[in-house]
Order: sequence, then structure tokens, then C-alpha cells
Amino acid sequence: MPIRELAGIKTLRIIAMFVTAIWLMAFAPAQAAPNHMRASLIAEGPAAPGGTVTLALLMQPEPGWHGYWSNPGDAGYGLTLDWTLPKGAGTGGMQFPVPQTLVIQGLMNHVYEHDYAVLVPLKLPADAVPGTLLPISVKAQWLVCTNEICVPERAELQGTVTVGSGPGDTRFEAWRAALPAPLDRAGTFAVTGNALRLALPFPASAALEAPHLFLSTEGLIDYGARQRFFRDGDTLVVEVPLAKSPAIVGKVEGVLAMGKDAGGIAFAANPGAVPSGGNEVGGEGEFSAATLGFALLGAFLGGLILNVMPCVFPILSLKALALARGNSHNARSEGLAYTAGVVLACLLLGGVMLALRAGGEQVGWAFQLQEPGVVAVLILLAVAITANFAGLYELPGLSVERGAGNSGAFGTGLLAAFVATPCTGPFMAAAMGAALVLPTWAALGVFAALGVGLALPFLLIGFVPALRRVLPKPGKWMERFRRVMAIPMGLTAAGLLWLASRLGGQVFAGVLLLLAVVLVAALWRVGREQRGGRSTLRWMAPSAAVMIAIAAAGAPRLASTSVVAEEDLLGSVPFDEAKLAEARQNKMPVFLYFTADWCLSCKVNEKVAIETSTVDAAFRIRKVIVMKGDWTRRDPKITRFLASHGAAGVPLYLWYPNGGGEPRQLPQVLTKDMLVDLVGE
Repeated sequence: MPIRELAGIKTLRIIAMFVTAIWLMAFAPAQAAPNHMRASLIAEGPAAPGGTVTLALLMQPEPGWHGYWSNPGDAGYGLTLDWTLPKGAGTGGMQFPVPQTLVIQGLMNHVYEHDYAVLVPLKLPADAVPGTLLPISVKAQWLVCTNEICVPERAELQGTVTVGSGPGDTRFEAWRAALPAPLDRAGTFAVTGNALRLALPFPASAALEAPHLFLSTEGLIDYGARQRFFRDGDTLVVEVPLAKSPAIVGKVEGVLAMGKDAGGIAFAANPGAVPSGGNEVGGEGEFSAATLGFALLGAFLGGLILNVMPCVFPILSLKALALARGNSHNARSEGLAYTAGVVLACLLLGGVMLALRAGGEQVGWAFQLQEPGVVAVLILLAVAITANFAGLYELPGLSVERGAGNSGAFGTGLLAAFVATPCTGPFMAAAMGAALVLPTWAALGVFAALGVGLALPFLLIGFVPALRRVLPKPGKWMERFRRVMAIPMGLTAAGLLWLASRLGGQVFAGVLLLLAVVLVAALWRVGREQRGGRSTLRWMAPSAAVMIAIAAAGAPRLASTSVVAEEDLLGSVPFDEAKLAEARQNKMPVFLYFTADWCLSCKVNEKVAIETSTVDAAFRIRKVIVMKGDWTRRDPKITRFLASHGAAGVPLYLWYPNGGGEPRQLPQVLTKDMLVDLVGE
């Protein structure tokens, strides 16, 4: 049974548990396979009539398997017990040791990857006869998992308790030490905005290295979100984002783990005031300077590479030629203005992505191209730039005859960055993935570094006169060059129109084509007015605003939500975590790749490497399962899976070898030989 997203709903976990158990009972062989988690029932020692003795459920998973805490997190379910006891006896609640965190395919799990004991108090009957043995039994059910598969298991455990006195089992001392220590005072909690804020009594002198908050109160917080911790004297303030649809609770209970091998404390909190401010201390938000440094460098190099994309290179070329012509008397200031526009666009896109993720949305880099309204606006922009390059009308910011000053350079930078950031290329993928787990200020620094890399060529041309002198001398050829540059921009517009058909269907694409024709006609009229020396600003700006509003808000209403699957040469199947886990359980080789129709590097890899007869023949011989995750439209499951592998966007290529083993992440630039060699390993 694969790990599935269960959305924190306890009822679904229980239903899944019993359906699976019934299925196993119905179709299992006569002799059941041994459990992957061995369970034992142990009594601490004798107890007097009416007294209490502690029982232990000792759980011992096989290497590579794990069990679950009382609140399993985003997936799984915990231990359930059905006791058979002597008349007059009774048990208390289960006491679990401090759990661990385990993130699998983007889901946060609360687990134990080692032997652990769940303690249960047992009160003996008051009329129990000293010297006798009281039989006890329990039917236990649990879920045990690896990182790829889960198996529901059960056992009926037998034991006895001696009525009387005598020495106890010394192992219980260590098992009690593993339990979280209870706080002597209750804390307070408040729900503010989209976060749960918790104030716990915690001595200022107590060490706190790598804390994590585990809530036994279910359905309240986002288990996988970043947790923040602040010290305010002898109070520890914890701030955790809420779940997408948080439960309404009157009390919050859980465990504060204080770091590896540092134990934890059990707490309860009631509604009340929570201090603000304080000094932030360790937690998931910590990162090393080296991690940030590598992310900044990767983003910078990735932005630099984006300059050769067909939708950016024409814009960069014409701006460079405008400077080379000598029409700009302030090359440095224009270079800075262009850079400011590029960096601002990258910061805005990155900031919106971080804000959406903080609000519970599963989005990644280039999320804007998953929105029909944004694609509609991009189509009109690409058509307008193509018409400008073709000489239909003049847009000063993209003219080789005259510059548009700092404002034109700034606007061109905004435009270049907006149309250049759909894909993650070499260096950039790891940087964008790191940005998802860095603190907000550091993540914004990564997006700014991306913008600096994208703007660097034009910035250098503006600041280094020698580079401008290296460029070809001005002449009539520059206007011809501009018209040639209309070809890649026109192809960009055509590609975006194709993307619109894939994203929203034929009707949506048809409406956008009609809008594009109307736009070209309007721009032709603008050109006529400009060549006649007349101003077009009075009616051009309102007309552009109306057309953009129609494209952004009106056209998407016609977009279809149905997905049309495309057949490919390799016969790939759609990405499904359950099917992936099943293939891995059967030790089948799997080539898993994530793509999107708006990702240029993805499509190049598919054309030259993946969907080729050579690779198809090699994969068929070795019976490789090819699985494709199409991220053209927003898909939270794909987004979480990408994030779990440190990627914020596509492409992502994973190879799962024959016979099991850990997946291997492949480079973002593929060749046929590289894929063929995989099956021979």
C-alpha cells in the first residue's frame, strides 16, 4: 500500500486501514507473511490488588521501516489497541515517546525509525487475590512503512500480571526516560491571521538546539510548514502556519522536541495572550552560509543563461544596439534602470510565489504560466513586441533609432524578466529549490541574484565602453536586424498560443487569436498615426488597458478545465505516486520525468533525447516503466513531489534502477546515450 496524501482526516485513515485489512484477509495466502514490525506485550512487574502497573507495547521495526506517533502527520495512522482484561481491571491512555520527523514525497510524517515502547497504565481489580496471575491480552493494529510502501499489520498479544509484590523490569526505566516530560503549568495559544501562536513556560537557561513542535491536536496546523521559535524571558513562543482549513479547538496539546537525543516536553495550552517579539532561536529556519552562497551563485548563473532564450535574446540585442548607436547619453543610468526592472520583476514573482505557499497553495517557480489569464496577457505582449520588431509601429524602449531613457529601460527590464522566467535551467533548479526552504529574506536574495544574472550582459554593455565599441558599427543593417528578430518573437507568440490551447482548450486559444488579430490591426493604426507625426498616446493607453483587462479577466472564463492526454513514443503513463510505489515494490526500473508545455528546456530534451527511437528500443528491451508528470497546469501533488526532491520547477528527471535502490536524479540537459546507458547499469 503506497503512502497517499490523506489530508489529515482521521476518518479516511481508519477507513483505509480496515479496507486494506479486509482485503489482506480475503486474499492473503494460508500462511501469512511475518510482520515487518515485531510487537511484544510486557508488564513492568507485580502489583497489589487495586494498584496500578505499567504495561509496555514494545514495537521493533525491521531496518528501513518505521511506525507512527499518535498523530501520524500528513499520512499514515497510529497504533490502535483492543484490550481483553479481567473483570474490574482497566487501562489508561497510551503514552508515546518523543517522535521524529520524516518528509516523504512532500508529506510530513511523525514517526519512529527505531525500537520504541508505548506505555499503558493498568489498574488491577480491587478484589484480586495476591499470588495469582491475571491473564491480559490485546489486539493491536498499526501501520508500518518504508519510504516507498506501507503495510497494515496486526497481532494478538498475550501476557500476565502477578498480583503481589516483587522486583520490576529494569527496561522500563529507559522507556520512561524516552517519554516527554510534562510541563507543570499550562501554556496559552492564540490564532492570529494564518498562524497558530503558542506561549509555553520554558526556562531562559534551558538549551534549545533544534526544536520541533508536534501537535497531538489534529487538523489545526500545516505539519510540513516552517516553524519559528522565539525566547521571551522564561517563555518560549512558537509560531506555526495553520492548515488550509484549520479545525476550531478549545485546547491545544502536544510535544515540544528539543533536538536530536535531547528529549522533549509534553504540554497543554488554553486560549490566552501570547507575547509578541522576542529573540528567534533555532529550528527549521536555520541554514548555513554555504547553503545560501551556493543558492545565490546558482541563481546568478541560471539568470545569465536565460539571456539566450528566444524570447529574451531579441530584446537584449536591440537594447544593446541602441546603446551602440550612441543615441543614449546616459548608458550607465540606462543599464542600472534596466537592471532595476529585471530585479524587481524577479523579486515580485518570487515574493508572490512565497506568499502563495505561505497561504497553503502548492505552487512552484513559473507558477504564473499555469494561469490562463497570465498566458493571455503574455500572448498579447509577444504579439505587440513582434509587431514592433516587424516595423508596424514604434515602441521607443525597443527602438534602435532612439532610446527611451531610463523609464524605457526600466520597463524593458520588467518585460524581459517576466517573459524569461518560465523554466529552470542548469544551476538554477537547485537554487530555486533552496529558496523554498530558506527564510524569506534569504529566498528574496536568491530571486534578486537571478535578476542580476539576467541583467548582467546589458549592465556590462552600459558600464564598459569597450564592449560597446566591439559591437558592429551602426548602419541600415540594424533596422533589418530588428526585423529579423521579429521571427523568434513571432515564434514565441505562436508557442504561447499553442500553450493556451493546451492550458485552456481550443475555444480559449481561438478567442486569444482573435484578440491578437485585433491588436495587430490597432497597432497598424498606431503606426500610421506615428508616421504622420500625430500623437497616439490619448487613445492608445486606454485601449491597451481594455484589451489587457479582457485578456486577463475575460478570456480565462472560456478556458476548459478538462485535460487531454497526449500519447508519446515511449508510451508513458501519467505520474501517480501509488503506481510509482507499486513499481518500486515489484522492483521494476522506472524513468520518471516532469515537464510542462511552457518549459522550453523540457521540450528540447524530449525532442532530442527522451522521445527517440533509440531510447524507446532500449527501454522496451529492459521493460522500463516510463512515467510523466505534466505540470502545465497547477497540480499540488506534483508540486509537493518536486519540493521533496529539492526542485522548485521543471524539468526534473529521476531514474529508479532495476531491483530497487534509491532514485538517481539526472542532469537537466539529457542525451540519448545518457538514457540508454541507464538500462545497462
